[in-house]
Order: sequence, then C-alpha cells, then structure tokens
Amino acid sequence: MSTAAPRTAGPDHLWSVDEHLDDILATVRPLEPIELHLLDAQGCVLVEDVTVPVSLPPFDNSSMDGYAVRVADVAGASEQYPAALEVVGDVAAGAAGLLHVGPGQAARIMTGAPLPPGAETVVPVEWTDGGLGEGPATGMRARSLAPEGATGQVHVYRPAEARAHVRAEGSDVRAGERALAAGTVLGPPQISLLAAIGRGTVRVRPRPRVVVLSTGSELVQPDGELGPGQIYDSNSFALTAAARDAGAIAYRVGAVADDATTLRDTIEDQLVRADLMVTTGGVSVGAYDVVKEALSSTADEDEPGSGVEFRKLAMQPGKPQGFGSIGPDHTPLLALPGNPVSSYVSFELFVRPAIRTLMGLTDVHRPRTRAKLTAERALTSPKDRRQFLRGRYADGTVTPVGGAGSHLVAALAQANALIVVPEDAESVAPGTEVEVVLLG
Repeated sequence: MSTAAPRTAGPDHLWSVDEHLDDILATVRPLEPIELHLLDAQGCVLVEDVTVPVSLPPFDNSSMDGYAVRVADVAGASEQYPAALEVVGDVAAGAAGLLHVGPGQAARIMTGAPLPPGAETVVPVEWTDGGLGEGPATGMRARSLAPEGATGQVHVYRPAEARAHVRAEGSDVRAGERALAAGTVLGPPQISLLAAIGRGTVRVRPRPRVVVLSTGSELVQPDGELGPGQIYDSNSFALTAAARDAGAIAYRVGAVADDATTLRDTIEDQLVRADLMVTTGGVSVGAYDVVKEALSSTADEDEPGSGVEFRKLAMQPGKPQGFGSIGPDHTPLLALPGNPVSSYVSFELFVRPAIRTLMGLTDVHRPRTRAKLTAERALTSPKDRRQFLRGRYADGTVTPVGGAGSHLVAALAQANALIVVPEDAESVAPGTEVEVVLLG
C-alpha cells in the first residue's frame, strides 16, 4: 500500500542511500489488518494483544505414565520393602468420569490425564512393577492386549513427594494473562499457543504479495539453451527467494523482452496480485533500458507524485534506481539494476525494508555490527567497490568476497554480510573497523 507521494528532485540530484530509503519508507504503508485462520496467519504480524480465555493446562494432569497415589501410601517404599496398592482402574487422557483414589489405592494414569480426586502425586511406571510382580517395569502393556492391567495390585519401589509429576492447572498461563503481544510475528510456537488457548482465527496484517520480474532480451530461463549473447536469468530467482525470506508471498514472472509496450502490459496484468512490484534491469542510461522507457511516463495526472522516478544514488554497485507507484491502487514499484550483485545489494538495502514495513513490523532493518576488515591489500575505489559491499563475516572480522567483475553470482553466494563504507572513502586498509550488515 502506498499513500504518501515520493519526493522528487532534479535529474542531476545525487541521492544518498539514506535519502532514497527514507523516501521509500515514508511512502510505503503497512497493509490493512484482516482476520485469518491460524495456518494462513503463519508469518504474519499480530495487530492486537491476545489474552488467554482459559488457563493452561485447564486442570491438574499427569506429566508421566504411571500411577496416581496418596503420598502417605508410598512413604518409605523401596525395592526391598515395596508399597503394595490396589489398582482401582485407568485414567486416560480425555477421561470424563474420574475415579476416586482412597487409602491404599492407586489409579493407573496416562500422560495428560487429569489427576483423579483423592490422589496427591504420580509415581512413574518405571518406579513400579507395572502390576506384573516381576520387579521394576519399563512400561505398560497396551490395554487392548492386557485389560487386566487396570485392576489387581501394583508394587511401588520408590516414594514420591506431593504433586510430583503433576502439571498444575494454570502452570503454563492463567486465564486473563496476555498470551501474545501486538507486533508478534506468528511462527510455529505462536500458532501452537493460539490453538492451545482455543483461538481458531487471529487478526493480523497479511504477508505482502510481491511480484518480481526481470527484463532483458538476452535472458534465458534455466534449463533452456543459450544462444549467442545470451545468459540465464538468475535475478528473478534471487529476488523472489529473497522476498520470501523477508516474509512476503512472492511471485516470479520471469524475464520480459526489451520492449516497452510488452513490459507495460505485463506489469498491468500483474498488478491484480501485487502489494509491491520489483523489477530488475533496464534502469540505467542505455538505449535499451526498457524499464526506464516504459515507466517514466506512467504518472497519474490526478495524483501528484504518482509514477516512477529514476534516480542516481551515491552507492556502488547499484547507482541507478527507480521508485514510485503505479496503477489505480498506486502500488509501490522499486526498479533495481540488472547486474546480479547490484540487484541483490539493492534488494537488501531498499526492498527488504519495504516488505517489512508492509508487514507492519517496527524493526525493518537487518542487524548491524562493527568488524575489522581482513584483506591482503587495501581496497580502493572504484576497482574494488563491489568488494566494499559484499563480504563473509565471522568472529568479529569481515573478509571481502570476489573481485570487481560484473556477474559475481558465485561470490555473492558466499557472502553473509554487506560491508558499509562511507560514500567518499577512497580506500579501506586491512584492519580498518567498518560497519557490517549481517545477512543471516
């Protein structure tokens, strides 16, 4: 969702990275909340606190398979002098009509079953003979095979303190307590908790739908045959995977040929399922930069600030960038460069924070730290600039990955950090402390 209009500047204005990012985050707004079923809400952000309607567990229950007994009846029990108790029946998980355990009695109880009236503690089956009279047991025989196990006599070889192996009512959470706070991202543990307290649906901001398309007549889909001058399309795969990793529902459109009409038609077709659109390639100053050609004149005359503005940023790689809104719903669009490294770095700096903002998260940025630069020689601009923005982080140091080539997909696959270097830095010497964005 986009509400505020992007800022505009003259064609010669050199935007800083922070200016461009601030403009994006000031324009993009969190998606409207909706009610979703639990599994559909996985990965979404809660928009309200969730309180507990019923205590967990809702009753005292056994945490072991064993026997529910009175403390006095097993006091002083040992293997030499076991306590012999009458078994009055079974208590299984989900049992309704409970048995009563009186003096000298025991009820065979299963994990999760409610503690029956009269019982004060639970002794594990391994502390008993399991009713077989053959020394310590290792378990119980299935009721269907040995129904007589619910009657007869059991010998207990160890004493138990009051409420041993008993999960008390409300020991996890009590009715009225806050289970989850607004702003929580719902993962498997949170989904489990919501189900456990009886919530079948929850109010969240949905995961944003991100449409990714790459441009370039030279691009071929993987598994296809390369012709003269062609390369495989890696950007649309990288950015779609990155969008999903950031929390979005991402759709990969694939490569669009260098034709402005085809590109405009493709984008228009995709708007119906997009909360955010991301293109890669065609944003520089060449005669075949089709994204710039197709989207430079898409502004709505009735909406000041609509349309896509193409900018130059004080960063390398990734100097050419585009940002704005498109279509009747003013869907945000980020146009990234086509170089694989430039494209991925741009995603991390600009697209990922936009996705996280749409989700309603307050912390939209990757964690940052300081690290010493490990290198055999000083990194100088512009030859090593791409190394400035890519590195492998470990043990408080960061090592540049790859060289200054144009398609360093292999080097990018090794990177787990972005090295942040001041825009005016001429070189970075080995041992220099630099700021590092941790990618995972």
